[in-house]
Amino acid sequence: MIPAGALGLAGFALTTFVLSVFNANLLPKTLEGVVLPLAAFYGGLVQLLAGMWEFKRGPAGTFGAVAFSSYGAFWMSFAGYVWFIAPTLPAADAHNATGLFLFAWWMFTLYMTAASLKTYGALVAVFAVLNCAFLLLIIGAFGAMPKATIAGGWCGIVCAGLAWYCSAAQILKATWGRIVLPIWPLNGVTPARAAAAGAKK
Repeated sequence: MIPAGALGLAGFALTTFVLSVFNANLLPKTLEGVVLPLAAFYGGLVQLLAGMWEFKRGPAGTFGAVAFSSYGAFWMSFAGYVWFIAPTLPAADAHNATGLFLFAWWMFTLYMTAASLKTYGALVAVFAVLNCAFLLLIIGAFGAMPKATIAGGWCGIVCAGLAWYCSAAQILKATWGRIVLPIWPLNGVTPARAAAAGAKK
């Protein structure tokens, strides 16, 4: 069965990139509405579907299933929060609600980072930078510190690039029939070992 990871990573990367462009203050905030359809459908719905397909792989798909389903829900809830909730919050305290939202997702990201240490190096890099992005955005929200938010935006852009790399590596391997972009497996099972094990069965 072909893993859905390439699709989930692509949805995560693109949506993260577009939001991070605005967090990094590279485009006017008046254009930020472009993020919401992506958050609802590509980063949200498509990533959620990728997570559901990963569940079909059984125990081997546990990490992907939890990661893609959860971050799909993150993007969908983010869209709902911005569309429906944020406008109703008291202006003086809305930043604290945003900070709490981000903090809760950072806690989830921390233990997913620990789990990623048994996957591959490129994915660990995605999670490491994502942790930095969340932390900076949390500081920016709770402390009302625009510079921290801008730094978090730049981390998000780097994270998106790394996620696109991981997605491209899987797609190119599937279409070219060989490894084109290395991902540095960390669980001790290299492609060569996996092939050798399969040949012995």
